[in-house]
Amino acid sequence: MLAMIKINLLPARKTKRQSEPGQLDVAIGAGALLAAAAVVFFVVHRPMANERDAFKGESDALAGDNAAKRNKIADLPQREAAFKAEESRNAAIKQLVTTIVVPDNVLHELGEILTPARMPTMTRIMAERVSDGPKGDPNRRLALDWDPKHVWINSFTTKGDNFTLEGSAQAETDTNQLAKRMQASVYFAEVTSPLSTRFEDKTNSVTYYKFTISGKVVY
Repeated sequence: MLAMIKINLLPARKTKRQSEPGQLDVAIGAGALLAAAAVVFFVVHRPMANERDAFKGESDALAGDNAAKRNKIADLPQREAAFKAEESRNAAIKQLVTTIVVPDNVLHELGEILTPARMPTMTRIMAERVSDGPKGDPNRRLALDWDPKHVWINSFTTKGDNFTLEGSAQAETDTNQLAKRMQASVYFAEVTSPLSTRFEDKTNSVTYYKFTISGKVVY
C-alpha cells in the first residue's frame, strides 16, 4: 500500500509579536518621568511659586508703606527748623522779661505788640493814619493779618530815653510791621526804620533777617 504524503505549500504563519523589544521599558520609563515631573511641580515648584508670590506681595506692600512714610517726613527738616526757631524766640522773650529794666508800661506795650491779634496803644489821630480809611496813610498802614510769631527779640537795651532793639525775623516785611507798630504806639517815639541783614542758618537750611530798631521810650 502506498502511503499518501500531503505537502502543504503555503508558508507557515509567524506568531504575532505583542510589542517590539524594549517598548515596554520605554513606556515605563516615560511614565516614571511624568510622575516625577508631577511630583516636582506639585511638591516643589508650586509651593515655591506661591511662596514667591506671597513674598512679592509683602514686598510691594512694604514699599508702598515706606513711600507713604517718606512723603510724610519730607518736610521734617523745615518743621524742625521752625520748632527750633520758635524755641529760640520763646527763650529770648523770657530772657527779655527777666533782664530788662524799663517801666512796666513800656514792657507791657512791647508784649502787646508781639501778641497775635493785638494792636499798639494809639491816639485817635494815629489810629486813623494807620487804617485803610480815607484818612489813612498807605506808608503807615498796618497789616491786620500780620503774625508777630515771625519775629523774636534778642535784646532790648536802654540808655536814658534811647532804646535799641535787636532781633530776627523770617522776612523783612515782618520787621517793617514791627517797626510800624512801634512808631504808632504812644509809648515809643522817633522810631527808626529797621536795618536788616540776611542771615543763612546752614545747619537748619533756614534763612532769617537780623534787624535793629532804635528810638526813644516814653515814660
